[in-house]
Amino acid sequence: MAKTKTKKFRGSMTCGRGKKAGRGAGLRGGRGNAGLHKHRYTTTVMWENEGYRHFGRVGFKRHPSLSTAKEVTNVGRLEEGFPGETEIDLGAAGIDKLLGAGTVRSAVTVTVAEATDSAVAKIEAAGGKVVLTGDDTPTGE
Repeated sequence: MAKTKTKKFRGSMTCGRGKKAGRGAGLRGGRGNAGLHKHRYTTTVMWENEGYRHFGRVGFKRHPSLSTAKEVTNVGRLEEGFPGETEIDLGAAGIDKLLGAGTVRSAVTVTVAEATDSAVAKIEAAGGKVVLTGDDTPTGE
């Protein structure tokens, strides 16, 4: 069995690997993003505008407690969600806003906090009515 390189070079301090090659990731200049402010700075500058933002914060994020997500539904889903009903209270169902996608075939009275102009127009065209509990005027889409 042949001697390993380490045994062969015992007493030579580097065992034939050079100054840093035998120490972890020393030969390649560190692991991962090491050296991006020093010996790999040129690559940092080169890739800065390509979407690889290594340093600094970009943009703004609101705290989740400050943002409110509204529950919405479309007029096309009213008949399948509330089959056979002529008076629909979307606030009691946990829906905050009525949007105008889809079609309405039957005359229904919908009570909701907010509704878009197109949703109100479609329901009124079918002979129904929209009662807004939040505003007096419909909001835009």
